[in-house]
Amino acid sequence: MIRIAVVGLGKMGLSHLAIVKAHPDVELAAVCDASGYVLGVLKKYTGVATYSDYERMLREADLDAVLIATPSRTHASMVRAALDRGLHVFCEKPFTLQTSDAEELTALAGNKGLVTQVGYHNRFVGTFAEVKKLLDAGAIGDVTHVLGEAYGPVVLKAKGGTWRSRKDEGGGALYDYAAHPLNLVNWYLGEPAGVGGTVLNSIFSHEIDDEVHGTLLYEGGASARISVNWSDESYRKMTTRITIWGTEGRIVADRQECQVYLRDTAMIPEGYEPGWNVRYTTELTEPVGFYLRGEEYSAQIDHFVTRVKDGRVDGINGFESAAQTDRVIAAMIADAGKAATAVAPDAAAEPPRARQRRRRLRLPWLVSQPAPQSAGPLENRKAA
Repeated sequence: MIRIAVVGLGKMGLSHLAIVKAHPDVELAAVCDASGYVLGVLKKYTGVATYSDYERMLREADLDAVLIATPSRTHASMVRAALDRGLHVFCEKPFTLQTSDAEELTALAGNKGLVTQVGYHNRFVGTFAEVKKLLDAGAIGDVTHVLGEAYGPVVLKAKGGTWRSRKDEGGGALYDYAAHPLNLVNWYLGEPAGVGGTVLNSIFSHEIDDEVHGTLLYEGGASARISVNWSDESYRKMTTRITIWGTEGRIVADRQECQVYLRDTAMIPEGYEPGWNVRYTTELTEPVGFYLRGEEYSAQIDHFVTRVKDGRVDGINGFESAAQTDRVIAAMIADAGKAATAVAPDAAAEPPRARQRRRRLRLPWLVSQPAPQSAGPLENRKAA
């Protein structure tokens, strides 16, 4: 039996707790949270050891692994403390808020030979996994462009009060929503050479982004566009979608289905044919022992547990791949802070009176500026 502690008992933490408690190869050895009420209820009805002090839990509880589902700001310090004690770690996404922490923790876990995983659950969705298989098989030829989207009705009016509404806590659509399609695009195409045209727009929120747009640039000419909005009331719940164009076809996938168009000249995979093909999540998803919110949540925990049992460091969603996503997020934040290049009218064609008025006002969005170096390589791997 793998003895696991669940740290952080919010929505995701309680979901993970239920999955862990139902897993036949796992013993829920302890839980940790700041809420005395939640801890009291769990202690009364489950008898599990409860802690409000994380460091004390690490000292006293007999553990093999920890599952961390706390606010993003706390991830780095909690992961580091667990790794220092030789514990395997499953951490919710995003991995860290500083790329230097991601690099350090990835190296520390690697040196200790510990199993690590971050909760990018979409890699365990059957349709998105099918996209990966098709790309690896070269089904649509050379990829030219990808569109990664995520929309949902999270912030529909001005409000605050939780860590998700605070910039310093890792709140915002970039970290909470855009991280998912970014992680999938990294899985499919690898880490980009650079980013450009990033827009982090607040719609209802005061200090965080509700809308994210940006372009990822790859060596060889391929590109990816990210389009995310968590203030979209037209969606009942979060919806993630990937569209990929290639020289031999196109793929469109969301959680429900994977639509594939293959040209006559494509390398047709087994089970597919030229033209349109559709694969549904019901035929692509392996059954799980415990269903909660979607098979992918149980599948990712089972993957982590199996790796811990087998001592298999390599696997899906390790710290290294999560650190790649952190680097892309950091690059987009830096890119969004650069001044845009104004589309100024031709000086010769501009009426003199309008030109004089523009010079007098000196409005920053009307003043031509040098183009930002947005297509360069991502930040140095060792930089914060």
